[in-house]
Amino acid sequence: MQTNKPNIIIDKTLEFALLIIEFTELLILQKKFVIAHQLLKSGTSIGANVREAQNAESKIDFNHKMKIAAKEADETEYWLHLCHNSKNYPNCDVLRLLIIDINKILSKIIATSKS
Repeated sequence: MQTNKPNIIIDKTLEFALLIIEFTELLILQKKFVIAHQLLKSGTSIGANVREAQNAESKIDFNHKMKIAAKEADETEYWLHLCHNSKNYPNCDVLRLLIIDINKILSKIIATSKS
């Protein structure tokens, strides 16, 4: 049964994915194709895995999907760190703050679901 109750991690990862799309479009305009491609894949995959976890077949399946989301979030944080520290890349400070927040929430969800 679906409820209309807000789900913070779903909302945050959707918002983040939309911002990642905008940022990667900017990178593509600047011909930074490799980083744009990596960021687009990992940054949008977080929310996709979180959404998949909502329909998990078991607690183990839920944990597995959330761990995949956490791995994608960690990879995304790495690519954003590279962008932040590379010359001639657009500002990604908002994205960096959001991914840190998402990583914290995912870690908490994973830790809580184990107990």
